[in-house]
Amino acid sequence: MRSYRRHRLLVLVLLCALAVLAAGPTAAHKEPGSGTGGDSGLSAEVARLYEEAAVATQQYEAGRREADEQRSRAQRAEELLDGQRRHIAALHEDLGRIARAQYRSSGGLPVAAQLLLADGPDDLMRGQHAFSQTNLAVNNAISKSRRAEARLAADEARAAAHWQALEKRNTQLAGLKTDIEQKLETARSRLQGQADAAVAAGACRGAVRLDQPETGFTSAWVAPVETYELSASYGSGGARWSSRHTGQDFAVPIGTPVRAVGAGRVVKVSCGGAFGIEIVLSHAGGYYTQYAHLASVAVDQGEHVEPGQWIGQSGTTGNSTGPHLHFEARVTPEMGSSVNPVSWLAARGVSL
Repeated sequence: MRSYRRHRLLVLVLLCALAVLAAGPTAAHKEPGSGTGGDSGLSAEVARLYEEAAVATQQYEAGRREADEQRSRAQRAEELLDGQRRHIAALHEDLGRIARAQYRSSGGLPVAAQLLLADGPDDLMRGQHAFSQTNLAVNNAISKSRRAEARLAADEARAAAHWQALEKRNTQLAGLKTDIEQKLETARSRLQGQADAAVAAGACRGAVRLDQPETGFTSAWVAPVETYELSASYGSGGARWSSRHTGQDFAVPIGTPVRAVGAGRVVKVSCGGAFGIEIVLSHAGGYYTQYAHLASVAVDQGEHVEPGQWIGQSGTTGNSTGPHLHFEARVTPEMGSSVNPVSWLAARGVSL
């Protein structure tokens, strides 16, 4: 009887364990997009690759500038080498003249023959002195020629080695730059795909926190992106707008970090509609700034931001024909109250 109860208890324990194991993965599973893990990882990857691409580009450009400088130095060195070659040719001519003069003066005669041909001891001494001087001049000329040839060979070898090392490094930098840019392009495409899905669903994914760079800004106001090309300007006409363009467009690739132009508070984060994913900040003095067509946001509504803080990443959501940041300066949080953003920033010391 006791054995039967123990057996039944063991069966119950095993059934409970199986139930726990079966329920475990289901409880741990999360639907895609329900948390910030995957989204945060992709946005962070784009931001990281964006920074790495900028560094790689700087290194590559620095390498190309160094190559140009080395090319100029090589040209100057080649001119010096030509001078050395002419000098060596002149030495060879000197050697020939000395040899011919020595031959004509019988400098190569044996001492016994010179004794027989000499008119006296003084004549013999003069002949010996002339012979010694000629020999010394020949030896000096030969030494100079050899030293000059050795310097020429060393200079040529050094210039060639430096040039080869420089070209090898620049090839490696170009490959690294291309590799990072390809990875960045792939990550940008995925990020934009997530943004388009969020806009289509009308539900923002929430703030995706990015590692903020050390900016060290000394001014209270900055441009909304670091590097850019200005495209559609304030007040310009076009088929995409019902009347006039209400902001200034900054042509930048997808995933470019977007910065708060000044200290303020996030009063709006939304996605959907003509602006796609957008952020609106309020600033001192009753002004507001808008950042639209984003691919991701890095702040929540109600949050306070500092000048230059990354608040999101650029994209091409909403009514957009290509990757860019649409930036507005307003007197209210809503559309229809915009002022010229270029003049507005210029009045705050930011020249675009």
